[in-house]
Amino acid sequence: QLQLVESGGGLVQPGGSLRLSCAASGFTLRGNAVGWFRQAPGKEREGVLCISSSGGVTEYARSVKGRFTISRDNVKNMVYLQMNALKPEDTAIYYCAARSFSTCRSGAYEYDYWGQGTQVTVSS
Repeated sequence: QLQLVESGGGLVQPGGSLRLSCAASGFTLRGNAVGWFRQAPGKEREGVLCISSSGGVTEYARSVKGRFTISRDNVKNMVYLQMNALKPEDTAIYYCAARSFSTCRSGAYEYDYWGQGTQVTVSS
């Protein structure tokens, strides 16, 4: 069964850091672009960052520039989202998603496999 599982979410104070992990099972992520999306209450799901199969990074949310980074470990079949200098407006459910192709795209409909999401809450 093809599955993505996110972990690492939680409650953090403004200015803090979290690292989200996305683990794949049932398939290898080696040839896939993988993106992180987020959805805040009452808002549409938005793309945050994506990493191609070759390691190229595309940023979709300008609000995370300089604060969030995405990386992948093809040996471990994992993708990570490092989030620093977190702000209350980063509060959302964060999802990882994989495409069946090697290149990144911004639309959620372009992604074929989705995790269940992990909650990130930034609050004092």
